Amino acid sequence: MAEEKNNESGQLNIELDETIAQGQYSNLAIINHSVSEFVVDFINIMPGTPKSKVKSRIILTPQHAKRLAKALQENVKRFEKAHGEIKDYEKQPIPLNFGPSGQA
Repeated sequence: MAEEKNNESGQLNIELDETIAQGQYSNLAIINHSVSEFVVDFINIMPGTPKSKVKSRIILTPQHAKRLAKALQENVKRFEKAHGEIKDYEKQPIPLNFGPSGQA
């Protein structure tokens, strides 16, 4: 079980459970929000499968969502500085009823 404690130096001690450490692969994120929260659903969709399931749902306050967006942006910049630009290939939007379509 994960445990969080503030120690005397003010640092956060976080334990990572083995199951959680394995991670979940996601190639689609759907983001919704209300006045009080952001909901991010992570999904792994595969060609030829008629149905996909949400693998993980993360619920954030607006403040945490903004911090996450900033942290991701900063890390992408560091990654690109070390490894070169990440190519963003233009693709058609994935329909929510994603499944076999017969198109290449």
